[in-house]
Amino acid sequence: MKHLLSMTAALLLGLTAWSQTRIPQLDRAAGKRVTFHYSYSLSREGADFSPVTEGRVVVEDNAYCIDGLEMEVISDGSVRWTLDRQAREAVVEAQEQDDIMVNPALLVRNYQRYGKRIHVRNGTDTTLDVVVDLDEDLRARFVLSDIYYTEPQGKSDFSLDEKSLSGDYVVTDLR
Repeated sequence: MKHLLSMTAALLLGLTAWSQTRIPQLDRAAGKRVTFHYSYSLSREGADFSPVTEGRVVVEDNAYCIDGLEMEVISDGSVRWTLDRQAREAVVEAQEQDDIMVNPALLVRNYQRYGKRIHVRNGTDTTLDVVVDLDEDLRARFVLSDIYYTEPQGKSDFSLDEKSLSGDYVVTDLR
């Protein structure tokens, strides 16, 4: 009986946390290709948010393309290519657990996992301003704009043929 009560309490707490973090703009992303511009900033210990980067994201299911931090990141969900076109370098690696600070596509795909730590500041049909409490004194702010939802188009846009890179690229394969 004690075990059953514990399980019920845990389930209710989970449902409460889940229901408190509904974000309509991100709920619409399920089963769609989502394109948006973003800016990302950090705040430590209640200080003002300091800009980190901005860019553009296209995400469909577990695949994504990010253009930001002066780099391109392309992932089909199992392999990730990171391109620095200015330095003519590419890194290929197995897609592993990402971090929201590196991959803003996670905000669209898995925002529920942040539970009560995600707070909506403002939003419209095509914009969203959220803050995520990353730990006790570190917060990340994501401002999404020009959010567009389209039908899935397949994963061909989320892969890179290494042969398409010019011969002067240094390619590091870490798979």
